[in-house]
Amino acid sequence: MTAPRGEMTCQELVELVTEYLEGTLGPSERQRFEGHLRSCDGCTTYLEQMRQVIAALGHLTEASIPEPIKQGLLRGFRDWKSASG
Repeated sequence: MTAPRGEMTCQELVELVTEYLEGTLGPSERQRFEGHLRSCDGCTTYLEQMRQVIAALGHLTEASIPEPIKQGLLRGFRDWKSASG
């Protein structure tokens, strides 16, 4: 989505969602972020999904993840990092 000058795009919101949820966005970026949410149902849904994922994963511990799954995740992250780097 292309935004008018000064307004946040969907891509910018996705890139800043972690900082928003951690409360580390500066006042002007937070205002732009929340302004975009008021006019974009898709990004509002995305933010809620991120909150749900964080809440669900907050209960996981490394010890609770079966070793084969943990190794698969680590392999996937290594492959992703080398492909994007």
